Amino acid sequence: MRGAQVPYLFALAIAVAGLAWMWQGSIQRVRGGTLALAGAMLVGALARLLLPEERAGMLASRRRFIDVVTLAALAIGLLVAGLVLPSPS
Repeated sequence: MRGAQVPYLFALAIAVAGLAWMWQGSIQRVRGGTLALAGAMLVGALARLLLPEERAGMLASRRRFIDVVTLAALAIGLLVAGLVLPSPS
C-alpha cells in the first residue's frame, strides 16, 4: 500500500535527529537527544496502536500488543534516563 512506510520513516527521522543531537557531546545535548529518542519511540508506539495492520508498514513486525508494549517500554526507559541525567553545573 502506498504511504504505508510514512509512520516508520517519521519515527526514524526523529530518532536520527536525536542521535545527531547527542553526537554534539555536551550533557545538555545528550539529555535532549535522549528525550528526542524517547519521543520517537512513543510516536512509533502510538502509530502502531492507532493504525491498521496494512498502514503500519515496518512498525508492524509482531502482534500489535507486543509491538506497542515493546516500543512504549523503550520510550519510558529512555524518558526516565533523559530526565535523571545530571544537569550541567
